[in-house]
Amino acid sequence: MKKKDMILIVAVLAISLISFAAIKMTQKDGKEVIVTVEGKEVYKTSIKKDQIYQIPEENGTNVMQIKDGKVTMKKADCKDQICADHKAIEKSGETIVCLPHKVVIEIQSEDGKEQELDGVTQ
Repeated sequence: MKKKDMILIVAVLAISLISFAAIKMTQKDGKEVIVTVEGKEVYKTSIKKDQIYQIPEENGTNVMQIKDGKVTMKKADCKDQICADHKAIEKSGETIVCLPHKVVIEIQSEDGKEQELDGVTQ
């Protein structure tokens, strides 16, 4: 490796870290949890209220849990279990999706708007 290669690697890492920090700093705290099944809103509640909610859908069972301001898919009877293994969400714009059952759990921000697009997604 040459000196210019090392400078390039350090510059790319620095830009990546700065971008990651900027995204994390601009994320708003979530206020509401919205559950949709097949694109239709079936449940809306505060993220501050601890609860367990069984999501109504035809093809199986999904159970959402809100605890300490974080939302998880507590149980799902789909084969892949990606939604059940997903990390807890708490910030505006974060989602948990169960594709086999067409369930989406989404967090909305304090002002009732979804997370604004950042420079990358615009």
